[in-house]
Amino acid sequence: MGCCFSDIAGGQQAVGGTGVNADRYTVSPDQADHEAFSAVKNFMNSRGLNPLSYQFELSLSASNLRDRDILSKSDPMAVVYTKKPDGSLEELGRTEVILNSLDPLWITKQRVIYYFEILQPLLFRVYDVDSKFHNAPAKMLRLDEQQFLGEAECFLSEIVTKRGRILTLPLRQGTEHKGPSPRLPKFGEITLQVEETIDSKTMVEMVFHCVDLPNKDLFSKSDPFLKIFRPVENGRFVPVCKTEVKMNDLNPLWKPLTLSIQQIGSKDNPLMIDCYNFNNSGNHELLGRMQKSLGDLEKLYISRTGENFYLPTGSSNHHNKILKGQLFVEKFSTSTKHSFLDYIANGYELNFMVAIDFTASNGNPRLPDSLHYLDPSGRLNAYQRAIWSVGEVLEFYDTDKRFPAWGFGGRPIDGPVSHCFNLNGSGSYAEVEGISGIMSAYASALRNVSLAGPTLFGQVINHAAQIADINAARRKYYILLIITDGVITDLQETKDAIIRASDLPLSILIVGVGGADFKEMEVNSHDFHSITIRKFILL
Repeated sequence: MGCCFSDIAGGQQAVGGTGVNADRYTVSPDQADHEAFSAVKNFMNSRGLNPLSYQFELSLSASNLRDRDILSKSDPMAVVYTKKPDGSLEELGRTEVILNSLDPLWITKQRVIYYFEILQPLLFRVYDVDSKFHNAPAKMLRLDEQQFLGEAECFLSEIVTKRGRILTLPLRQGTEHKGPSPRLPKFGEITLQVEETIDSKTMVEMVFHCVDLPNKDLFSKSDPFLKIFRPVENGRFVPVCKTEVKMNDLNPLWKPLTLSIQQIGSKDNPLMIDCYNFNNSGNHELLGRMQKSLGDLEKLYISRTGENFYLPTGSSNHHNKILKGQLFVEKFSTSTKHSFLDYIANGYELNFMVAIDFTASNGNPRLPDSLHYLDPSGRLNAYQRAIWSVGEVLEFYDTDKRFPAWGFGGRPIDGPVSHCFNLNGSGSYAEVEGISGIMSAYASALRNVSLAGPTLFGQVINHAAQIADINAARRKYYILLIITDGVITDLQETKDAIIRASDLPLSILIVGVGGADFKEMEVNSHDFHSITIRKFILL
């Protein structure tokens, strides 16, 4: 369900860590959420990663529109907008004009990207296009010269999470257009339907094999591994995955690699494939390079031919040194992955869970420099910011708004250190009411729980997995949010817990706050099975 990435500067800004200016806490919640989302998105894009997003095609139709023409019916066209945080509108696209119809079914689809992390308000306006403009392209029409038929608005997530992904809304007058009273049902309805594009779900599994690689080691053979890069907007290449290291092997056959089409853009986008000789110092030696798209790699697989590596020797590709070593593609297969949206579309309910780090490294909650400090002025601390920013989005999808909330790494009153205790202080149940309930339970726990340690995730993940497993037959999908200030101590136990939960309707989001170095928490695709990697998201 997405990808894995590490929280350094961009991620800290996204959740209100120590790298954020204090004035940031004074902005409005909507603006703060948008800035948080932008920080995450920019951070991921700079590293060639994708936020938790899905590409959809939006289809529109309408019924019972007003007839504004005298001798014929209206000639409707729909315009789609997104609302920016400041309230201004940005046009996403227009449909074609359909002549003489009060029940149009438009053919033109709008490509939209759905981001799970943010609420995306959309506005739809329908116009009757004057007959003298029928030969003009829709995108060239001046809307102030057309007759307004009505408008409707909703969040993109409302359409995406509906059964069948179809939503029908009544058209209304709108504040910017004059006409009959909006109380009179004379504007008709607009129906919105989204379909996830196939590229958003397509996974490619490949097995690579090299022959005749150069030997760069003195007393043994080279220790090769492959690293695959994709281009980003500024012209740089950023890594997207890598193989394991094959020790003392000049003809290595690596384990399968899995990529999503969405991760690299399309099968035609160029990829840079580097083969390195592993060195313990971290200064890996380049054994060879090539640039191929997924489409090119598929052709190599079909033809059962190899491609020679080259060594770059200058700014021009014409001066590259062609090497004897070759790359072969032993397997190239595509499959369709299922996301949490598929669960929701098939009637699953989304349920939110949260776990908060109560280890001593957060600092004394009574002191202003603590990540757990509760400011009397009402300014949110890093944990409250993360709970609010992420929880507000997830709350939108949760049906009963009752959330299990736990703490870990703390010592409740008169008890031992616990790595999974109920945040509300109850010994029998962990649920609280809404995001405000999480905030209240968190503030109360800070007065009744002593900070301790170490930072262990395993028990929390196992407990969340147990709940997901028990309720799997009840068509429930769970999202566990873990908020922490430091690197986990039980990394292997955490990996094992995630692998055990990989087949459950459960996704895990980890939000890092504060100034700690989270590089050790970066997760590469070869660390987990391909199904598991989509369940573990580090913000």
